[in-house]
Amino acid sequence: MNRRNTKESQGIPATAAYLGAGLIGLLQVLFIFPFTFLFPEAGRGWAPSGDAAQHAIAQAYFIRDSWHWPPLLALNLNTPEGTNIAFADGIPLLALPLKLAAPLLPAGFHGIGLWYAIATLGQALAAVFALRSAGERRLLPAIGVVLAALAMPAFLARYGHAALTGHAVILLALGVSLRLVRDASRRLWIVTGAFLVASLLVHPYLAAMASALIAAAPLTLLLRGDRRWAGAALGVVASVAAVAVTMGAFGYLGATGDGGYGQFALNLLSPVWPYRSALFGGGIAREIDATGHGGWEGYNWLGAGLIGGLVLAAVLRPAALVALVRRHGGLALALAGLTVLAISHRVGLGERIVLDLGTVPGVLEQFRASGRFFWPVAYALLIGAAVLLARSGRAGPVLVLAFGIVQAVDAAPIRRDLADWANARPAWTLDAPALRPMMMQARALTLLPSWPCIPADATATFVAAHEALALGAERALPASTMHLARWRTPPRCDDAARAAAPLAPGELRLILPASVPALVPLVPDAAIRCGAVGAAVACR
Repeated sequence: MNRRNTKESQGIPATAAYLGAGLIGLLQVLFIFPFTFLFPEAGRGWAPSGDAAQHAIAQAYFIRDSWHWPPLLALNLNTPEGTNIAFADGIPLLALPLKLAAPLLPAGFHGIGLWYAIATLGQALAAVFALRSAGERRLLPAIGVVLAALAMPAFLARYGHAALTGHAVILLALGVSLRLVRDASRRLWIVTGAFLVASLLVHPYLAAMASALIAAAPLTLLLRGDRRWAGAALGVVASVAAVAVTMGAFGYLGATGDGGYGQFALNLLSPVWPYRSALFGGGIAREIDATGHGGWEGYNWLGAGLIGGLVLAAVLRPAALVALVRRHGGLALALAGLTVLAISHRVGLGERIVLDLGTVPGVLEQFRASGRFFWPVAYALLIGAAVLLARSGRAGPVLVLAFGIVQAVDAAPIRRDLADWANARPAWTLDAPALRPMMMQARALTLLPSWPCIPADATATFVAAHEALALGAERALPASTMHLARWRTPPRCDDAARAAAPLAPGELRLILPASVPALVPLVPDAAIRCGAVGAAVACR
């Protein structure tokens, strides 16, 4: 991607390019996210919802706890074991500086809403970085790529999971990989190692994707016959070692999750299945899926603009397309490997499994949501299409701008859904006004049922538990349980023993509605210690 003639190399200065990208990203932030979403405070009149509630609870507790080792541990949540906020997707990269600034923050503040603004701005800036790393520095292609990157369906549709909106990590990794092939200096490798550590502190999935793209650099050099490949390979080893050391120091190692590799895979039709497309999505009501687990994690519609750009690039510059793949052979192989990992061993085509390879190595169980691994492929296609089209004659830059605009128009339904979600004000299912003063007086919160005891299909209890912990998070009231994605020690359901234990001084024992009949009679002196709070029961 870095071959260009003198005319093609002319472009706008980097500062101007990044300022323009930042302005476009800021406009999208202002269009979608209200101030109260970006900067939350305690005492709000609406309840948190979805996975974002889990992330906000973890981060709010962590910010107001004292420091422990490992550094991501919050002992005031899921006491006495505590919670490593990485296992609750609390975005450590943002949580750590917020913890340092805790005395300056308002009560109940967390950075999950703010992260969506950071991720949006980062997406725009990282798109320009990747494009310039590929050698294209002109204004119109930059605008087109920024518009397209901000409208990537897999990026916009991740709004329920804050950390995984950090797709800027993927674009940055793509740009860094291209620069490492051109100039693998020691300084750049130091920056690369720090970048991979930072990507881990956003989310391990993003770190794995970034590492795969960085590892493509020495492979590309090797395929070119460039002797620098050995030094680049050592750089990859050192960078991955830095990530491994950070994982050990910050408590990532030794945790396990639910497993299920292949259940949440990429369907072969997903990149061209126009669910939530403004231009082609009429009549399509859901993601395509063959696994029986829904197609959400494998949702990878490329967008009408990008698909159009790819078709144009293949038609207008077929020889250049082949040359581009050959020149960046290591990257092409890495992207092919990520695609295979995303598809998994149970290959779905439409609504049918067309190939099942049986048992897979246990290490792959760590990648339960394998469909996500197609994201780097989509962004590589975006940058590649932009570079090819930009150099297809005088009309090239205009073509890139055009496919960016089409991409933005096509993504209108997902942007609207994101805005509706960010502006939603769901009512509390618990009696929040009654519970808040109780939590202000309490020294600790025992929440029943605890997470291991909540059935997978008990949606109402799941929501109520999040609400209870969100109320406790407003003052970081030490809480007995937490919703985690991974655990060091597999959780055990012992609610009967917890309910029957004597009430400790200052303890608030909150029993959610579905568990009231079974657990309230077990509480010592329940007749005088417990009272109804809405449909729940509070014992003190």
